[in-house]
Amino acid sequence: MQKEIFPFTALVGQEDMKKALVLNAVNPRIGGVLIRGEKGTAKSTAVRGLASLLPQIRVVADCPFGCDPDDLTVMCADCRQRREGGEELPVAVRKMRVVELPVSATEDRVVGTLDIEHAIKKGEKRFEPGVLAEANRGILYVDEVNLLDDHVVDVLLDAAAMGVNTVEREGVSFSHPASFILVGTMNPEEGELRPQLLDRFGLCVNVTGVADPALRTEIVKRRLAFEEDPAGFAAAWEAEQEKLREKIVAARTLLPQVTVTDEILLLIARTAVEMGVDGHRADLVMMKAAKAHAALAGRTEVTPEDVQATANFALLHRMRRKPFQEVAVDQEKLAGILGTYPRQYGGSVTVHTHSHTHRHSHPHGHDHGRGGCR
Repeated sequence: MQKEIFPFTALVGQEDMKKALVLNAVNPRIGGVLIRGEKGTAKSTAVRGLASLLPQIRVVADCPFGCDPDDLTVMCADCRQRREGGEELPVAVRKMRVVELPVSATEDRVVGTLDIEHAIKKGEKRFEPGVLAEANRGILYVDEVNLLDDHVVDVLLDAAAMGVNTVEREGVSFSHPASFILVGTMNPEEGELRPQLLDRFGLCVNVTGVADPALRTEIVKRRLAFEEDPAGFAAAWEAEQEKLREKIVAARTLLPQVTVTDEILLLIARTAVEMGVDGHRADLVMMKAAKAHAALAGRTEVTPEDVQATANFALLHRMRRKPFQEVAVDQEKLAGILGTYPRQYGGSVTVHTHSHTHRHSHPHGHDHGRGGCR
């Protein structure tokens, strides 16, 4: 029996989390998303829902890495060799996977292992795939990422950034494709990630329980309806699911055509400098996220509004802060930087900000004012 997944589009509120996940679905090279916040706020439900929302993928049926049979550039060495040798690779179609990494995972379990004895005796590389192999072309979900060993987190983030996993043992090396959407969740009360590791996540969002009584009631009603009739509930939301699915697929196709002007790049650089961000990763992530946002809107040129809509996610976890200071972003300062950008077609960008203490909810269920990793 196929287990029904709660539809992504049926989630109430948590708009920042949903937007950050969809941006990564359009462009996995953004570098994943870190979701910080309390338990019971639909984090895992959203991740599984995103996977079921995305279109099925074509894979090489007998490849442990699920290589794309139509793209020679991202195939593993074995598939590429077979393809170049004239072999017709067996093809299967499957849904995108969500691979969950347990907190107790060791480095070998994550990256895989090489049989050194076999390599020495036979002169052949025998590789036992790990979690990164299974996650290739899917979603890697790491709950309580702050409780993982720092070295394991380093390995995960390296693979997420490079799209390749390399294992080296006793002078023997093996590489395979490891391109995935990385989603990490954590409860800050249980300990923080080191700033160096925080910086490696592309985007960051904060989630809290929905405060509006009407929205909380709607959450309960939808959950009860799903538990009583999962198939019927999923069917009722299929039209909305398909609409978002088509939007993501169209954005993926359009993304390579999206351009960024020098003026926008200067705006991004100025934003990073004035918000007190170290390094250049924030600039790159802001640019990639803004391009994905433009593609979702069906546009081929990034506008200041695209930067405005996504800058928060790239800056929140990268701002300089004192020990024990909460992760936050100065919304008024950010609004000032983005709001004074002169547009070529006249006027300035209008930036809507929300107070840290006064939050309000959109009448249609959009949960505003939760854009801070606090």
